[in-house]
Amino acid sequence: MEFSVRAARVEDCKDIRRLILELAESLKDADNVTITQRDLERDGFSEHPFFHCVVAEVSEQHRTKGGLTKIGYTTYFYNYNTWCGRTIHMGDLYVMPEFRGKGIGRALMSKVAQLGLAAGCHQLNFTIFDWNKSAQDFYLRQGCIDITASTGKHFMCCKGEALEHLARP
Repeated sequence: MEFSVRAARVEDCKDIRRLILELAESLKDADNVTITQRDLERDGFSEHPFFHCVVAEVSEQHRTKGGLTKIGYTTYFYNYNTWCGRTIHMGDLYVMPEFRGKGIGRALMSKVAQLGLAAGCHQLNFTIFDWNKSAQDFYLRQGCIDITASTGKHFMCCKGEALEHLARP
């Protein structure tokens, strides 16, 4: 099956949000998705974007039963590690279930890796749920390594009232 992978455009935000919701539903976490199409447009396509996105699409002849052609996406942003320098962080990587196993996920991830290398990045970082064995296996097949145990690091978050409290002088 033919598909293409390209940088997302602002007009893709409706489909990106749909795909985000599909991913969240598959993770049984849709109630926590608060991002809107407008948020995506503002945060990903402004003069100083907070994130970047790559989409996978198929031709009209391979569209879904619902007529959709955008069938996957990944988000990414550039970061800096004071020990090794430039890094790229991949956020979500999602391909609609009926299109999995066709190389689309690898193509999306490969595009992020290409962009990272072109920007002088030394690492591609991302997180996955510890229970998502199929995702872990996919990433291991791509040559990635699980550094959780060897680094002893935990992924931490401060949000909502705790973030507001922390921001007070």
